[in-house]
Amino acid sequence: MSYFESRDAAERYAGSRPYFHPLVVKKIRDFLELREPVPRALDVACGTGQSTVALKEIASRVVGTDVSREMLARAPREGGVRYVEAPAEDLPFADGSFRLITVALAFHWFDRSRFLVEARRVLDTSGWLVIYDNGFFGEMKENPKHERWYKEDYLARYPSPPRNKEPLTDDECRKHGLRLVERESYTNEVAFSAEEIASYLMTQSNVTAAVEDGGESSESVREWLVESVAPMFGKPRGTFRFGGTIEYLQAVI
Repeated sequence: MSYFESRDAAERYAGSRPYFHPLVVKKIRDFLELREPVPRALDVACGTGQSTVALKEIASRVVGTDVSREMLARAPREGGVRYVEAPAEDLPFADGSFRLITVALAFHWFDRSRFLVEARRVLDTSGWLVIYDNGFFGEMKENPKHERWYKEDYLARYPSPPRNKEPLTDDECRKHGLRLVERESYTNEVAFSAEEIASYLMTQSNVTAAVEDGGESSESVREWLVESVAPMFGKPRGTFRFGGTIEYLQAVI
């Protein structure tokens, strides 16, 4: 089941996901030592296009793909960027079309082997596949009670749907004509009000699964979230910790 194809899920995603992607794009530029933009980049499972637009800093032309028409309908339309409705495992592009492919917050949903075959096929010689995520740690800098609430109450009520979060191995990469060059960790902070953190949590697959399965309404979930977190705020906004891993894979002959 996809948790991101409905209009309701797409609207929540478009309105309430933190825009951290430029931070990662800068790290990609530094790691790859890019002196000029790559000619063409592909952003797979781009959702509402945040990760796609961010790539304009390091790519002359960018293509974003996603299986959700509702997500793509809410992606920003900008010069040098276009969107294609397509699954990660069946990319409608010619061999060697891209110098750089990125996947943000989505690799764990893929059929990994099928995607890696496709990624290697559409990468040009010595091109790069960069896979990154960005997870919420549940920590509020101003109030440690939030982390306990997140782990004991929120995740108990809305557990994470199954996904493959096993790290890529060197053997898995070699099998698909790729070389795992580096794995880099990073952290970032996001300022939220009580209403904003509730809106962000509404974008997580945990909540989306509960809503899409018909167990709860969006309104009841949001009401519970705001009522739960609001007492933890001593000021209008709090500081929340996120972080993730960036994996750099290079095509090999």
